[in-house]
Amino acid sequence: MSSNIDYTSPSTQFTSDVNDNTLFKKDDRNFINILGAEQLNTLENISLLDIFLSKNKVIEPHYHQNAAELVYCISGVAIVSIFNPFTKEIKNYPIEPGQVAYVPRGWWHYEIATENDTHLLAIFDAPTPDVILGSDILKFTPSNVMAHTYCLDEDQWKKTIAPIVPSTYIGPPKDCNRVKSTSENQKDQKEKKDPHHKHKNKYRPSQFMNPYPPYHNPYMNPYMNPYGSYY
Repeated sequence: MSSNIDYTSPSTQFTSDVNDNTLFKKDDRNFINILGAEQLNTLENISLLDIFLSKNKVIEPHYHQNAAELVYCISGVAIVSIFNPFTKEIKNYPIEPGQVAYVPRGWWHYEIATENDTHLLAIFDAPTPDVILGSDILKFTPSNVMAHTYCLDEDQWKKTIAPIVPSTYIGPPKDCNRVKSTSENQKDQKEKKDPHHKHKNKYRPSQFMNPYPPYHNPYMNPYMNPYGSYY
């Protein structure tokens, strides 16, 4: 197998400490470390992200234009959600320790931790995983273009996306005061009446697993719209 790496050079690296290479840190329980060709110069067709999440934290919707991704669960539980561009469906895959989920190159996806101390390893078939983040697409696409394309009120669109921070990586923000939907309020009331209810579907919370409530036309589902570099 051909390689452009000079293995005789004194600068050639064969080891690295991933803990020293933080890509993004939200807090001490939610952060991402990275290992790519910039951190270990002998890497050619592989790189990884070491991901730590607390319960209900989300790796924001995004896609990798240059790499497929294999998500391996080390601890905790997470749901890997993938938009299949051929079937126009969101597929949700809960993974526990020892289980994996595969995301083809260029597919829109996101990960949600459903337990505290969730630890994921995302492995890529590229030396540097490029990424397009949903927060960046939302924030930097001109509002007049979005309004014209999707027949929206431009002022309402601007107001809606105003709280979004570019390159969010891990959401939601600490100061999130989002008004809950009717279905979420109903769920909260049900849990108050039945405190054991929330444990019945521990690994499949309904707000994450069902991509269509209460929408019946998948093309009208806001979670399926592809709003979209680590460097």
